[in-house]
Amino acid sequence: MDETDERYDVVVVGVGGMGSATAFHLADRGHDVLGLERYDVPHARGSSHGITRIIRRAYYEHPSYIPLVERAYDLWDDLAERTGRPVIHRTGSVDAGPQGDVVFEGSRRSCEEHDIPHEVLTGAEVNDRFPGYDLPAEYRALYQPDGGFVVPEQAIIGHVRAAQAAGAEIRARESVRDWAETPDGGVRVWTDRGTYVADGLVLAAGAWNAKLADALDGLAVPERQVLAWFQPETPALFDPDAFPVWNLATPEGRFYGLPVYDVPGFKLGKYHHLGEGVDPDDHETEPSRADELLLRDFAGKYFPEGAGPTMRLATCMFTNSPDEHFVLDTLPEHPQVAVGAGFSGHGFKFASVVGEVLADLAVDGESEHPIDMFGLDRFE
Repeated sequence: MDETDERYDVVVVGVGGMGSATAFHLADRGHDVLGLERYDVPHARGSSHGITRIIRRAYYEHPSYIPLVERAYDLWDDLAERTGRPVIHRTGSVDAGPQGDVVFEGSRRSCEEHDIPHEVLTGAEVNDRFPGYDLPAEYRALYQPDGGFVVPEQAIIGHVRAAQAAGAEIRARESVRDWAETPDGGVRVWTDRGTYVADGLVLAAGAWNAKLADALDGLAVPERQVLAWFQPETPALFDPDAFPVWNLATPEGRFYGLPVYDVPGFKLGKYHHLGEGVDPDDHETEPSRADELLLRDFAGKYFPEGAGPTMRLATCMFTNSPDEHFVLDTLPEHPQVAVGAGFSGHGFKFASVVGEVLADLAVDGESEHPIDMFGLDRFE
């Protein structure tokens, strides 16, 4: 080891949602941790921002996520108690679409398999109960009262401050250039400011992960995403106590939205917005008029009282795996390197437990959490 190299137990690359949680869990277990972030902590250049992010127990993507989301809820509540920063705001959640669509059917299946309290409603019943909605009367909807939103910037700040209090070192505005295995089975990490050596490495760099690990080429693909905040014509209908978070399948695509919180406007987006694969270092970050109109047309049809003046537009990035399920594993040829990637637009709610999983993988090479379906070997 070069005399100028600083030594740690684990280096965490990326201090967004997943990386901040990982740094905290490692430090809380007594490990000597360095977290490296190329931008600010927190920042709005990747996937871990946007004021509010949906959390829901009803999980149409696959019932196997339920144990992880249950643990995530507990850990978010633990973080709030530890830091004094509220993280989860419970509004209820609605997953709706035409009868037979996966959004409704998958949500019902996950609730039934895991005994999660829920109600099945028609679109007309949703509209009566929550007048901010205007769903087709024949749509089917699953309402789950524990759904709501996580506040991402505050969650990252909470994890970072808790990690620092436990002894972690966090460095922002420091970009990782490369890494390599050392002769003793550890890793050396080069940045634009220094060189570090550690026993283990965690890659939690979001849209930049594939640039740091060849094994993720084609398995963690960045995509440009756009969000809008529209000022409601009837603001009271879109307050958190009157307007559940939602996922909605329609002929126009699959959309999601949240109540007014902290900044003006009711928030919504379309999954895989325009299907634009991007280079995270070179893409259009300014929303366009076409981006806005796509979301405004949808809001005007299904949430007409919410489709008032535009308050805010923002871009972020999904990082998609081929099957849109997570990648939580160690690299096949580098077992000392743990990877959290491919969260495919539905990962932030899990950040608290993903941090716990990645800490397990970084230190032990395995986790007791049910992560078999998230292994890299499924793509072989």
